Amino acid sequence: MDDADLLITNGTIVDGTGGPARSGTVAVRDGRLALLAPDAQLPAAARTIDAAGKVVAPGFIDLHSHSGLVLLADGRHEPKIRQGVTTEVIGVDGLSYAPFANQQDLADLIVMNAGLDGRPEGLDADWTTTASYLGRFDGRTSVNVALLIGNSALRIGAIGWRDEPATERIVADMRANLREAMEEGAFGLSSGLDYPPGAYATTDELAALAGEASRHGGFYHSHVRYDLGDRFLDPFREAIEIGRRGDSPAHITHFYHRATFPGPPEEMLALVDDARTDGLDVTFDAYPYEWASTRLLIMLPIWVQDGGPRETKERLAERTTRDRIRNEMRGRGTLYAGAGGLGDVRLGAFTTAEDQRWEGRTLGDVCTATGTDPVDAICDLLLAEDLRVNEVTPGPHTDAITTFYRHPAAMVGTDSTFVAAKPSPRSYGSYPRILGQFVRDEHVLGLEEAVSKMTSRPAARLGLRDRGVLRDGAVADVVVFDPARVRSNATYDEPRRFPDGIDHVLVDGVTVVGDGEHTGAMPGRSLRRGRD
Repeated sequence: MDDADLLITNGTIVDGTGGPARSGTVAVRDGRLALLAPDAQLPAAARTIDAAGKVVAPGFIDLHSHSGLVLLADGRHEPKIRQGVTTEVIGVDGLSYAPFANQQDLADLIVMNAGLDGRPEGLDADWTTTASYLGRFDGRTSVNVALLIGNSALRIGAIGWRDEPATERIVADMRANLREAMEEGAFGLSSGLDYPPGAYATTDELAALAGEASRHGGFYHSHVRYDLGDRFLDPFREAIEIGRRGDSPAHITHFYHRATFPGPPEEMLALVDDARTDGLDVTFDAYPYEWASTRLLIMLPIWVQDGGPRETKERLAERTTRDRIRNEMRGRGTLYAGAGGLGDVRLGAFTTAEDQRWEGRTLGDVCTATGTDPVDAICDLLLAEDLRVNEVTPGPHTDAITTFYRHPAAMVGTDSTFVAAKPSPRSYGSYPRILGQFVRDEHVLGLEEAVSKMTSRPAARLGLRDRGVLRDGAVADVVVFDPARVRSNATYDEPRRFPDGIDHVLVDGVTVVGDGEHTGAMPGRSLRRGRD
């Protein structure tokens, strides 16, 4: 071959396909790969990485990331690139920031969702179309992004923020907007059925939209309706049924089992197996930590949020509304809070001087110090902070996590959030934890299988042709890590700690992490369905 830009020599190649590891040299030229046999004559190269004792793998593809705004404010994105993530999926949970023909609607979504996705200072959110939003990322980030179109965005554009049924005409409008977004490069449809106004969508409405995405080469990516029916299997049955009715691949994101669920995780997997046996294309991702995180608004019944942020804040200030919330939350139990109840919910992302004392502390701390009950504390904090409060709660338990990862339909998604002083440790440590704890230390997965769940399988789910694998001609998204040293350092108490053992990360052939440090390069861009 011609001279190379970079050679990675002496490493163990784990190519992402699930096939056995092998020796060889990985060459990079003009952003593409060539794999050379151990005895091959090596070309001249501008630079060489000696990967002796290390693994050379494809860049990791994260199927769930809440970086749709923060990436535009800080393109270095060190929490993710330093884990080896080279591509991540945004627009998840039904909460994409495009398309928005109405600028006020976009501004309102940013307010409503700030506890989850942040509200970066100085961000000029003046885009309208999917194409104009995607263009904001090109050459300004460390990682590549793949956009899903959220059903909340579609609903806002076609019917507004209210809990109203979507008529046949409105569904047709949503399908047209989704079709245009798919033509501009989106990869599919996402839903977040705990987040209004997308939560107001019916099964039939979602099936129609999933079908539209599928007709254009996309898939349905679902945060399920967790309070549906038995609150155990019924939420996942609905997700599978939406894919069935829409003749669409169905991907269940952050698939997890809480210790408080009334049955074992194997029953959830049986739903997936039965659907796949019936010929449905059903997959899922899971994150490898026991700590969930989202906006504090999720604690409140969805009717409180009917009409958007202005009406939400008006209700939060009403005494009669708070009394109704209190009564309903008693019936909801610990659905969103874990076995310890509301007192264990950790709070963050405060901006006012008065409330910054609660950063990283629990709702129980707030109630004890102020003498308020949990509902009043939640409402008061949300009002004072213009709805932007984040929460971290107990999530899936470890046995279920490892059970899920062994399943052939399982992939990795971090559900990473980047707000608050103490986010869930999954945001900084997911991939190193799998490689260090689950692969090396506990043998939950073999190395080759684990890497495939992080690379080629997510690439196949997205329909990416030249990423997620190491092979001749593939895009040079590459991670070099030390299998003996790789580990997550992120914990519940100290979640913003970078991992060990992720030594080099290339994005499109450009070194973004070298010798464990960010180089300052930001070659990432928006990927476009059908073109990448």
